[in-house]
Amino acid sequence: MSDILAKAAEALNEKLTSGEFDASAKFEISDLGAIVIDAEGARVSDDEADVTLSADAETFEEILSGEMNPTSAFMSGKLTIDGDMGTAMKLAAVLA
Repeated sequence: MSDILAKAAEALNEKLTSGEFDASAKFEISDLGAIVIDAEGARVSDDEADVTLSADAETFEEILSGEMNPTSAFMSGKLTIDGDMGTAMKLAAVLA
């Protein structure tokens, strides 16, 4: 498991409040792996999810740090979304 993924999962867990996100989402980070977020929190995993968000490591870091808005990343093509768009929007609101 990548240290980068483990640290990202930890940072996501700090942003999430228990039970605040009742769906499932997966961040696929190019050349690193995946993180799944659900009602139990964030963890390094490649489990199936309601929505999959894919980006390179730099874009993911910028979104996580708040330097880049997820909607802007999607509109500019830096973030792709596969699955339930409503879940993606809900996740963006929870992580904001």
